[in-house]
Amino acid sequence: MNSTFQTILDWVSGTPLRILTILVTAIFAQSFGTRAIQRAMDRLATVDLVPGPRNIVARQKERARTIGGVLAATLKTVVWIVASGMILGEFGFNLGPLIASAGILGVALGLGAQTLVRDILSGVFMLIEDQYGVGDSVDVLEIQGIVEKVGLRVTTIRDKNGTLWYLRNGEILKVGNQSQSG
Repeated sequence: MNSTFQTILDWVSGTPLRILTILVTAIFAQSFGTRAIQRAMDRLATVDLVPGPRNIVARQKERARTIGGVLAATLKTVVWIVASGMILGEFGFNLGPLIASAGILGVALGLGAQTLVRDILSGVFMLIEDQYGVGDSVDVLEIQGIVEKVGLRVTTIRDKNGTLWYLRNGEILKVGNQSQSG
């Protein structure tokens, strides 16, 4: 009985304990990172970045919330991919071929997702440059209307006829904003 108990104790203190440690660390890292991102974005939302009469607090908060959401989602993805790889390593999987195939898959996805990347990069720069925000009256492509939602990939605009337009940010080459004055 004593040797059986020692065998069970050795097994539990091996792989299961390391996997539990990985999971707890991943949960802690995600929680701590998300909280840090939220605090930083809350601080960014209240800082007076554009002094003077053009300071629009609601727009600044919206941009900070969007950027914070993107950063939190990126953090979550990275933490759980790393944790999954570490757990697979604990089960004895050889991660070398998996990492190599992930690199090849990443190149293939990168080539296939060029428009998605262009849309997101355009959305990031559009938010940073504060080209337009929710509630602005804009003229985009052939559409004139009020901006209802600004995302990293898509902007939604409602025209005067009530139609809701979804515009990919990478396709928006020219914007007229009647709500912003010099």
